[in-house]
Amino acid sequence: MASFGIAGAGFSGAVIARELAQAGHTCHVFDTRDHVGGNCFTERHANGVTVHRYGPHIFHTDNERVWAYINRFGEMMPYNHRVKTTVRDAVFSLPVNLHTINQVFDRTFSPAEAQAFVADLAEDIAEPADFEEQALSMVGREIYELFFEGYTRKQWGCSPTQLPASILKRLPLRFNYNDSYFNHPHQAIPKEGYTPIVAAILDHPAITVSLSTELSPVDRSSFDHVIWSGPLDAFFGFDVGRLGYRTLDFEQFEAEGDFQGTPVMNYGDPDVAYTRITEHKHFAPWEEHDATVCFREFSRTHEPDDIPYYPVRLVDDKDLLEQYESRASAEADVTFVGRLGTYRYLDMDVTIAEALEAADALVKRFAQ
Repeated sequence: MASFGIAGAGFSGAVIARELAQAGHTCHVFDTRDHVGGNCFTERHANGVTVHRYGPHIFHTDNERVWAYINRFGEMMPYNHRVKTTVRDAVFSLPVNLHTINQVFDRTFSPAEAQAFVADLAEDIAEPADFEEQALSMVGREIYELFFEGYTRKQWGCSPTQLPASILKRLPLRFNYNDSYFNHPHQAIPKEGYTPIVAAILDHPAITVSLSTELSPVDRSSFDHVIWSGPLDAFFGFDVGRLGYRTLDFEQFEAEGDFQGTPVMNYGDPDVAYTRITEHKHFAPWEEHDATVCFREFSRTHEPDDIPYYPVRLVDDKDLLEQYESRASAEADVTFVGRLGTYRYLDMDVTIAEALEAADALVKRFAQ
């Protein structure tokens, strides 16, 4: 039986702790916040609406193991995510689809006609080197400037030419009227929110949870192995520099009735300070509430005392990241996991899948 110290009580830390505990090991999970769940933390507002405190999280996956796993710990309710955007005094559907294209160009294209039209708009860039070139090669300049350029500058705080093309590759472009944001077969939100699910995963006699408590790298000698889901550079004391992140500020407000009629309204115009407004009662359409809770989101550069949300991964960060990754791979008694520990943007299902894979490897290693 081995002892594990786990930094972080989000999905990464919780899933690994549960799998190790079930294999007969002891786990001590630490989190600097006063709650479990990490950025997936949810809670009930006084008016009854379930609030995603650190921004909305929609669970979507095509991984059957992950889908079965999360359903063990809570009831998942079907939820089809739809997003709108307000730009240049008009409202459009996202992701860009046939309705969006017809609306922008005041046409009545069929799917084949729209595809041919956008192909003519697209610029001939064989190997896009950055976000802007990727967009121009997909949809051309007019659609790019309307839906992507302003929003991206606000979200990432830099020119799209400084961002990798891979960011845009995740976003679909559709030539039908399907305005569902995700394509995965399983799309859901927990009936009672994410916090009870993470708490249930951690509910095991071999798991100890210490909140408002830091697991410092110097404490590693107390355990046979450490799982680190905190920031990669923080493990090494930022000794060769800090990796870049974006953080979010939330401006909460309440209203009666239905404020905007949709869960998420993006704002792509650069002169609007916030990137989007989220209305959280729409993330639980199986519930009815007379009042509503909304958040305006403002994106800005991460400072040392802020919550890191999005790894930026600019070109300038490449050398620094490679140094930290090389050092991390040399740490035989530490496993780096999750969005922060691997400095990658990860959806929840990928986070859980990678946590299960890491746990599988550790169970096998410590069974020998």
